[in-house]
Amino acid sequence: MSLVFESNHPLVKQKVAALRAADTPPPAFRQLVRTLALLLGAEATVDLPIRPTTVRTPLGDAPGLELDGPVAIVPILRAGLGMADGLLDLIPEAQVWHIGLFRDEATLKPTEYYNKLPAHCRARVAMVVDPMLATGGSAVRACEILRDSGIRSIKFLCLIAAPEGIARLSEAMPDVPIHAGAVDDRLTDIGFIYPGLGDAGDRQFATG
Repeated sequence: MSLVFESNHPLVKQKVAALRAADTPPPAFRQLVRTLALLLGAEATVDLPIRPTTVRTPLGDAPGLELDGPVAIVPILRAGLGMADGLLDLIPEAQVWHIGLFRDEATLKPTEYYNKLPAHCRARVAMVVDPMLATGGSAVRACEILRDSGIRSIKFLCLIAAPEGIARLSEAMPDVPIHAGAVDDRLTDIGFIYPGLGDAGDRQFATG
């Protein structure tokens, strides 16, 4: 469990509480998802590879740093889309790859229906984003797809995680760090995080 990082940032905790509230309307919910992704992204990217550079100021040259190689943001469709927007605010030059997975509500197993990765995946780091890490099936499958495409460095970002999902992803991908806004109590009998926030996709896109 050493690669599980639950944020202690006060703004993250404040915004997760607002996200949970049943009366938060979809526009406010989407903005909270976007902002939380940016805040969690800042915490998750402290160890990105960098290289020295020189920039010209109005008065002369100054040493600086720049990212050493491309970063990929990989939202798990559809709920991960709102988090991708927040990470793009943080890293505008990042590539965005999409993986579509849905969970069979009877078996709770993920089914892949869309995969839009480049022909040659050359990102130094891929950040998989999904608001909820529940059973962990979709997270594991997304990481497997990236590994099969040659990506070695993967990070997983979520807003709320269940212990069961953390355990499953950590067992399958022990070198993938998990960055979460909150770790909740458990899963319900139908695979929802408790107390959670409900269905993150439905609440973002007003389809509940």
